[in-house]
Amino acid sequence: MKQNQYTNELIHETSPYLLQHAHNPVNWQPWGEKALNQAKTENKLLLISIGYSACHWCHVMEHESFEDETVAQIMNDHFICIKIDREERPDIDHIYMSAVQLLTGRGGWPLNCIALPDGRPIWGGTYFPKENWIQALEAVSKFYTENPEKTDEYAAKLQEGIEQSTLIPISQKSSKVDPLLLTAILKKWQSYFDTKNGGTKGAPKFMLPNNWQFLLRAGVQFQDQSILNQLKLTLQKMALAGLYDQIGGGFARYSTDEIWKVPHFEKMLYDNAQLLRLYAEAWQVAPNPLYQKVVSETIDFLKREMLSPENGFYSALDADSEGIEGKFYTWTKNELQKLIGDDFELFSDYYNINSLGYWEHNQYILMRTETDELFAANHQISTDELQTKVHLWKQKLLAEREKRVRPGLDDKILASWNAMTISELVSCYKAFGESEYLELALANAVFLKDKMITDSGEVFHSYKNSQAKISGFLEDYAFAIEAFTALFEISGDARWLNLAQQLTERSMKQFYDPQRLFFYFTPEKQSDLITRTVEVYDNVIPSSNSVMARNLLRLSYLFDRSDYKKIAENMLERMSGNISEYPSGYSNWAQLLLDFTGSRKEMVVIGEKAIDYLKNLQKHYMPDVIFCTSTTASDLSLLKDRYVSGKTLIYICQDNTCQLPVETIEDALRLLSS
Repeated sequence: MKQNQYTNELIHETSPYLLQHAHNPVNWQPWGEKALNQAKTENKLLLISIGYSACHWCHVMEHESFEDETVAQIMNDHFICIKIDREERPDIDHIYMSAVQLLTGRGGWPLNCIALPDGRPIWGGTYFPKENWIQALEAVSKFYTENPEKTDEYAAKLQEGIEQSTLIPISQKSSKVDPLLLTAILKKWQSYFDTKNGGTKGAPKFMLPNNWQFLLRAGVQFQDQSILNQLKLTLQKMALAGLYDQIGGGFARYSTDEIWKVPHFEKMLYDNAQLLRLYAEAWQVAPNPLYQKVVSETIDFLKREMLSPENGFYSALDADSEGIEGKFYTWTKNELQKLIGDDFELFSDYYNINSLGYWEHNQYILMRTETDELFAANHQISTDELQTKVHLWKQKLLAEREKRVRPGLDDKILASWNAMTISELVSCYKAFGESEYLELALANAVFLKDKMITDSGEVFHSYKNSQAKISGFLEDYAFAIEAFTALFEISGDARWLNLAQQLTERSMKQFYDPQRLFFYFTPEKQSDLITRTVEVYDNVIPSSNSVMARNLLRLSYLFDRSDYKKIAENMLERMSGNISEYPSGYSNWAQLLLDFTGSRKEMVVIGEKAIDYLKNLQKHYMPDVIFCTSTTASDLSLLKDRYVSGKTLIYICQDNTCQLPVETIEDALRLLSS
């Protein structure tokens, strides 16, 4: 067994990323009172290094610098060195990322920031080659020692800049919600479309599922075929290319090129969860067997490789295995010929084992350029025969791949990402009616409720080794509220709705600022940061404030809470300028704009057959409908006094005013479209 020469304070942590650094010669410490007090006592600068377990360049910098004894000596002599898992502590990451973006104009991971002993940053950047890193450390340390007053002045100005950028990226003037804003947004957005390869122009290409969810909804609402065509192109290109794991299912984090061929091979839970919903909703609008296959295979991947024995979903799979990026997922031609045998020529055409699929070092990335239907027609075989062959090929390659050294697994379980996965599985159940999808969502929800939420409604952010830790952030509450509301709308089980309400009330007390009209990212009681941030930018994950605003609007109808609706409306009015200036960065806010300006309706389904009716109704694409259902009498405002024994009634309502009930699904759908 290998003996480790060095062991630092990270050995006591549960984060896989922190544990990766536990045997560096650097005297790493976790963020906490001990490290912060030591910096003040010894008057040493803080060296704050932030990353995550699946980050390729984080591994590179660790190997080049943090495992090097000479570099470690410089770091230990001059700094209190703190390692942070950005997924465990997104609140800290927000602050120091803002600092680095202000200093350098860009950000990314690894994120390295040097701060005064009180936590105020003075310098930072992302990845540094070893020699550059040494030079930077020595220069910053020397400047601090020789110019303490100037350094303090600089830190004060930078902190002011951070507060400006993190607290006020919001229009100071409210403007009433204008439906015409949507037309301008869509016109501006379409100018960025890559009409050849899908997605938007340029590389690298990120999937940004929330962008496409908005565009799908807007395309349907405005009957804009050009938008829907671009969506179809994008979904097909992503699903056929190397970005998608053609053998095991699931998507990598992004593509390094314009054609979605070469992925950055890490697989994140949040990407795959959101893409489930996108493909499911696209299938509801225009059924396509490719979409259904993507959903089925991605859920199989999540169950096989990301699901814990307790029914929590792990966070990520690394890009690297055996220290080489993508090694687990790529193949040599000789390997494939031996495994596939007589079918290799057809296999080679199907997966492009040619100049297109060639990557590097004699490795090929499996990718497709044609749908099964087109490929079968071009090769004069039936689609059924082709799919039988493809199924056997996948079985062989998956079995062979399982013999390889697996990529590292980040096995911490995050409340926000798991809650997001619940919502997306519910969307898949609505579209395809597969009971397995709902059972998986419910099992995950029970895990979340039992293991990561207290009876008083406090949510914890992270879970590992039977331990929930770190007080939840706004994102944890917002996504959990969304998930539990979705479960109520699909099942009629009021326990989930009541839990959503409990978490909402706690969020109002812990995070909401009635002066700013927004929610802070961190709870009121937290005191270990230099400032509280407000997250409004929709990136690879929708911002916690936009999710919360949409929750409040939905719950305002379910609980007859006009105050919730007013808060959501105030938030949207303050964000309208941002949406119009940069729509792709505020796509979930744009969905809220659709919520307010579209034909939002409430559908009440009550009676003995309510769940059966609901299943048939919800297979249709209805993003602007709030469902409220029960098989028995209920005091919930939308259900009160509407139960009639022996009947199942459907009410179509708008702003809490309901039409006369109908008793058939066909009549309900007719009323909805009228």
